[in-house]
Amino acid sequence: MPELPDVTVYVERLEALTRGRALRQVRLKSPFLLRTVEPPLATAHGRAVRGVSRLGKRIVLALEGELYLVIHLMIAGRLKWAPLGAGPPGRVGLAAFDFVEADGGLAGMAGGTLLLTEAGSKRRASLHVVQGAAALAALDRGGLEPLAAGRAEFEVALRRENHTLKRALTDPRLFSGIGNAYSDEILHRARLSPLQTTARLDAEQAARLHAATVAVLGEWTARLRAEAEAQAAAGQLLPQKVTAFRPGMAVHGRFGQPCPVCGAPVQRIVYAENECNYCARCQTGGKLLADRVLSRLLKDDWPRNLDELEELKERGPAR
Repeated sequence: MPELPDVTVYVERLEALTRGRALRQVRLKSPFLLRTVEPPLATAHGRAVRGVSRLGKRIVLALEGELYLVIHLMIAGRLKWAPLGAGPPGRVGLAAFDFVEADGGLAGMAGGTLLLTEAGSKRRASLHVVQGAAALAALDRGGLEPLAAGRAEFEVALRRENHTLKRALTDPRLFSGIGNAYSDEILHRARLSPLQTTARLDAEQAARLHAATVAVLGEWTARLRAEAEAQAAAGQLLPQKVTAFRPGMAVHGRFGQPCPVCGAPVQRIVYAENECNYCARCQTGGKLLADRVLSRLLKDDWPRNLDELEELKERGPAR
């Protein structure tokens, strides 16, 4: 799922492409995309774009007359800028948003179509049409903006409820825009266990977590912005290959690969449709965190630390 750095760069590029231009029409291919009835989607047709912003992990297109189109990409939703009139592609196409010059002209590069796609069979991406600032605010989960928050404000939000650090960072009611991928990177940078609870966090650890959050999100936003600018110069006007798994990440999606800090193999905890990646040596003092699936399977043979894991590997499978 695109998170704060990815959505921020999407917003910046969309702002440059659409601000001041008129939304001529929205062509829906999948009726399941639209999650609101009032006001009708057709109300947006012909209105000029006043700005583009981020609301958590959502993208907000503000149109004249305080009308807002709110797009949530969820896990597999992606955006592409195409020549004006392009249709939503194949099975993955959900909608096409046609933009023209505010006076209706099509001169130069002013016109274009924003294509919304979603890979896979599950339709999770959504589009809301809302009228007025109050209706838009109702979609806000209320989380703190992590890059704008000071250390004290961050710590207050962190300690509001007693959760694991992994859950707290990804709770949209506590922090805005952080998901599975960047929470792994933040916790690795802070050298903290994903299963440590907020109630047991001391002041120094909380400060370390705040610093890591600001650093990781800031660094990745700058990195993705630079990539998007290079792609735009090459003709790809919106970011390409938006993914939660990037080569430069320290632990996320790197199970079994060496930690870039200490060289120990990256570990994981599998749950539901996600997994949490961490370095046992850097984050848990060498202790392996119980995996719900494998720990139940291995029971007493579950290795408690990296040394036992290496011994288990050396012994090989039981015969």
